[in-house]
Amino acid sequence: MQQGSLVELEITDLSSSSDGVGHWEGLAVFIPDTVPGDRVLARITHRQRQYIRGRLEKLLQASPHRIRPRCIVADKCGGCQWQHISDSYQRQAKQQQIIAALQRIGGFPEPPVAPLLFSEATLGYRNKATYPLGYSATGQVQAGYYRIHSHHLINLNQCPVQDSRLNPLLAEIKQDIAARGWTIYDETRHQGQLRHLALRIGGRTGEMLLTLVSTDWDLPVLSQQAQAWRERYPQLVGVCLNHNPHRTNTIFGSETRSISGRPYLREIFAGVELHLRPDTFFQVNTEAAEALLAAVTSYLDLKGEETLVDAYCGVGTFTLPLAKQVRQAIGIEVYAASLAQAELNARHNDITNVSWIASEVEAALPQLDVTPDIVLLDPPRQGCNPAVIEALRNLQPPRLVYISCRPSTLARDLKLLCDGGSYRLAFVQPADFFPQTAHVECAAFLER
Repeated sequence: MQQGSLVELEITDLSSSSDGVGHWEGLAVFIPDTVPGDRVLARITHRQRQYIRGRLEKLLQASPHRIRPRCIVADKCGGCQWQHISDSYQRQAKQQQIIAALQRIGGFPEPPVAPLLFSEATLGYRNKATYPLGYSATGQVQAGYYRIHSHHLINLNQCPVQDSRLNPLLAEIKQDIAARGWTIYDETRHQGQLRHLALRIGGRTGEMLLTLVSTDWDLPVLSQQAQAWRERYPQLVGVCLNHNPHRTNTIFGSETRSISGRPYLREIFAGVELHLRPDTFFQVNTEAAEALLAAVTSYLDLKGEETLVDAYCGVGTFTLPLAKQVRQAIGIEVYAASLAQAELNARHNDITNVSWIASEVEAALPQLDVTPDIVLLDPPRQGCNPAVIEALRNLQPPRLVYISCRPSTLARDLKLLCDGGSYRLAFVQPADFFPQTAHVECAAFLER
């Protein structure tokens, strides 16, 4: 079984990285674009001591869970990995992914995982899309997503998972960029101007924001073009230019200027009006995020006398709706721009019982002058710094809520929190924030 070999396999599982999994002589074989129940002919592309990777050469027998993708470039574009899998089986796989991580990594023999929360809207749910820009072989301006594991751009004129109200902008703005003569950035030569096109929409308000990411502030007649876009698209409340001149894979640079209209859009989330800027972190699936927040609120059964700390609070997405139901809330956030936006969002909504701490969470928790009744954690994908876990074990709030988009790091951190009997895992509530992908969000509820 060497690189280039052909092997016939039955796919029996899905990996957390989205690939189908078969087995050959005790080794896992990872094959993208396959589904449990498929019988396939696969060509081996990489051979390691503990696993093998391959590509689908021929589908010999289709799984009952396999469906026809609803996007014509689903087999090429890296934006979705699971459009060829039925919605019901995607949900089943995500539920099992969380259970497996909690068992294998967390050491919970029978993890208390509730049924997955999901919406029937498995397409058109994304309220934000950030498209790399490029040129075709014939010099046409392109925007789309990279083919998986590559920097080969797959051109799109519409995307079925983004809010359909954004689709008309995609094809037309590419034409306008070409007509203006603005150049497209070439990452290999570090030349050219435009790097990304970012589109954002308020799902509840319909307000849109358009942002160009450029290496250069000087885009000729940009202000005229921005005004033309706002006249053409009545829901477009602002056009922005973000400056990113560096050799980097990071999308946004540190400075954004408003070219026409507002530098933010308004969104209504759980009864709170939020102002979202081009680079503001906000959950891409508004409806699913509201459902998970409702589950959090139901579990907490707030009486209005609690002190709540929201660690990694961002722009106050969860802090502000929960603050309306407690006596006191404290938001902790290391990024100054996000914290400034959180303070503005609190003022816009006349929420006055929140105080804000600009700090790393691990530094802020030991310095609190109150003992919170509840700590809400919503860390980035890599999970909590070990110092955060240690600070929580010392602080010992009666209840913890840990929101995570990565089951493996969630399981790791829950194990640390529960080892030694400090906390008990009450239950985990998964939610499908990202249909058509392998990603899953969940909230874990812990009691002292």
